[in-house]
Amino acid sequence: MKKTIVAMAAAGGCVLGLAACDQVGSKVGGNSKSAVVETAYPERVYWGDTHLHTSNSVDAFGFGVRLGSEEALRFARGEEVTSTGGMKAKLARPLDFLVIADHSDGLGFTRKIYDAPRFLLRNPLLLRWHDMMHEGPQGSLKATGELIDAAASGSLPPDITDPKRSAKATRSIWNDHLSIVERYNEPGKFSAFMGFEYTLMPKGDNLHRVVMFRDGKAEASKVVPYSSLVGTSAAMLWDYMDAYEKTTGGKALAIPHNSNVSNGLMFELTGPDGGPMSADYARRRAAREPIVEATQIKGDSESHPFLSPNDEFADFGDAGWDLGNLPMSSKKTPDMLAGDYVREALKRGLAIEAKTGVNPYKMGMIGSTDSHTALATADEDNFFGKHAGVEPRPGRAMEPQNLGSREGRFGYHYLAGGYAGVWAKSNTRAAIFDAMMKREVYATTGPRMQVRVFGGWDFTANDLKTNWVKAGYARGVPMGSDLKAGSSKAPVFIVSALKDPIGANLDRVQMVKGWVDKAGVTHEQVYDVVWSDAARRVPKGGKVPPVGDTVDLATATYANSIGAPELTTVWTDPDFDPSLKAFYYVRVLEIPTPRWVAYDAVRYKVKMGPEVKMKDQERAYTSPIWYTPRG
Repeated sequence: MKKTIVAMAAAGGCVLGLAACDQVGSKVGGNSKSAVVETAYPERVYWGDTHLHTSNSVDAFGFGVRLGSEEALRFARGEEVTSTGGMKAKLARPLDFLVIADHSDGLGFTRKIYDAPRFLLRNPLLLRWHDMMHEGPQGSLKATGELIDAAASGSLPPDITDPKRSAKATRSIWNDHLSIVERYNEPGKFSAFMGFEYTLMPKGDNLHRVVMFRDGKAEASKVVPYSSLVGTSAAMLWDYMDAYEKTTGGKALAIPHNSNVSNGLMFELTGPDGGPMSADYARRRAAREPIVEATQIKGDSESHPFLSPNDEFADFGDAGWDLGNLPMSSKKTPDMLAGDYVREALKRGLAIEAKTGVNPYKMGMIGSTDSHTALATADEDNFFGKHAGVEPRPGRAMEPQNLGSREGRFGYHYLAGGYAGVWAKSNTRAAIFDAMMKREVYATTGPRMQVRVFGGWDFTANDLKTNWVKAGYARGVPMGSDLKAGSSKAPVFIVSALKDPIGANLDRVQMVKGWVDKAGVTHEQVYDVVWSDAARRVPKGGKVPPVGDTVDLATATYANSIGAPELTTVWTDPDFDPSLKAFYYVRVLEIPTPRWVAYDAVRYKVKMGPEVKMKDQERAYTSPIWYTPRG
């Protein structure tokens, strides 16, 4: 059964008068209506990026980017644009949705410093940054590093920290941005979301959140992005979201990200006062933050070998980012890691729920880019760098690339980025947002592999011979859901993974299980549930042998002569205890493929150091399915 809904397409004229306005205006301009078919249940996955920065971000402009919201949306829709450095840039395939999430703190401020007449800058530090930015790219990078350090230490000039001084400019930039986003929203084809990044960073420990609205300009224009210079805790951000919803009737959600550089603060066992976490606080966090960004340019936050020593694939994207907090102003110690990584947070959520009755970390997983180039690309062979200062060129991989003035991280530590896969009933703001609230989403490290998982009690292998998706919804629950306690039988999962149509074959599919025992101690187990070439790859010592490696670093290529294009199975938990709370999520691994550094090495004929990882196994993480015993 399908139903038709009517969604208002974008309104408003062409503000900037660019060529793109002609291209898009006939499609989405004006007050036209579009009929969008909504399916009875999600039949396809929609791909997008919820975390992209443009020249409106205080650091992105300082790093050199000059592309704004218009170019970012055109690029995401699949159009060719010219990068800040003058290169032609285009995605191999368009995205289905985009959230431009510029920093709320100092929105547009570095451009203001840059453009200001020198004699008007009376603050010595602002004058210094103005001069450095006009020296050229290196001076601009250095000025931005100093600005990030000042933000981390709470020593920014009052011209930036006093919201009253910048209120008029913030309102103007926000309204202009909303008008552009509204114009590019095309229900049924491309969903352009309103959003921003709340950049809370006490002493450099990353507690950032992307805030995303379900609504259009009419609602979003009633607020301005909430600054961490005004609200200095996550709870204050949730207050802002509460007020927005009460005032406008709209909806908003927050997405924590880069927990890997929070130095243990993102997923604490305690409440904000350091005491036991209350049920009310846990309930509020779970409601406001239903999903987490598990992977992006600044590393991967799914797992860490210190926390998961028996997981041979736990180290993806950890190198460099586990050295310290965001600006490296504080080094990380092993006791901080449990508060940094998502798998451990899911386990902590069960432990807190056992004490309070509420799980604060019942989160689905997505990936995004966090690109500061206005280019939402997560493709290894199309990597434009973290920011405009490191667009494709020889040598960028081996250069120090620190977010601040302290050293320790290099270009090769950066990942190409990630994407969010959303199982929604249609490509509209409402459908995609609602799917995120239900956590029917998953993360990938860039490839667009199609992954589904359903949990139930009576699935059999015969279900895979019929319409198993329909059966999954009818007799079970999808990723992100709660599996109601059944009999004492073990839960059964239908799992399906398809390779990226233009990408690499699949190595294996794993089920990651976490649980809390009756003493309140958490545990985890990773199961290989289906893998390619199973007749040859017989498990030894409980481990499936490696899939092999076809990567040719001399040409930065690989061959799909190993692995499988599709892996499906029906899996039953062999260690199920019906009395214990648990979660299950799927991890899918591709065969080894070249990383972006390998493409750079061939393209520019440069030699990488022995410490550089040249290839890896890209992957996907689904949102979990939670099991709770009968009370």
